[in-house]
Amino acid sequence: MRTIGMLGGMSWESTAEYYRLANELVRDRLGGVHSARLLLDSMDFADMERLQSAGLWKEAGDLLAAKASALEAAGAELLLLCTNTMHLVVDAIEQAVEIPVLHILDATSARVRQEGLGRVGVLGTAFTMEHDFYRDRLAASGVDATVPERQDRATVHRIIYEELVRGVVTDASRAQYRAIIDRLVADGAEGIVLGCTEIELLVTAEDSPVPVFPTTRIHVEAAVEMALS
Repeated sequence: MRTIGMLGGMSWESTAEYYRLANELVRDRLGGVHSARLLLDSMDFADMERLQSAGLWKEAGDLLAAKASALEAAGAELLLLCTNTMHLVVDAIEQAVEIPVLHILDATSARVRQEGLGRVGVLGTAFTMEHDFYRDRLAASGVDATVPERQDRATVHRIIYEELVRGVVTDASRAQYRAIIDRLVADGAEGIVLGCTEIELLVTAEDSPVPVFPTTRIHVEAAVEMALS
């Protein structure tokens, strides 16, 4: 079993899901009391949130690259960036290490294609929905992505940063997400990509009339498959 390095803490709420899923999946594959071999760097999300808000993406990339290099030096044999948004700077991380960096969108787009879908709606932070990196990576794999209209994007982002990263999960916010999903489907989305790891704390397949793609679970499943191959 190879050791998985995790760059986490963005936020710790979703990183806890990464940790739980990795251990459950290894246990289910190997049986007994097996668990995953993991190295985790969980940063203070307030530091990253300040860089995000200021648009200091190079500084954010440099910070994560240094942490990735430290995980490699500590023995990590493959790397997961436990956040969708910060894949905006994944190039900096890939350049800093020699071990594989498993991109969340490569795993997710492969799952979308397996389902035979060509157009998906994306829910995520404003950075994920409004920057090109997410849609471009999906497009490169043959998946067309659409995002909610401006007011709905603001709602999705607010709920992530004011509630989900703080561990607050409410039925009222779930209802708002359901309505936004319905509008994306009406606009032609054949599936919904949960493009923020915290959204999986709020939204499940039962909240959507079309297939849902939980990026955290998909990402971890791909990593465990690689670690055990």
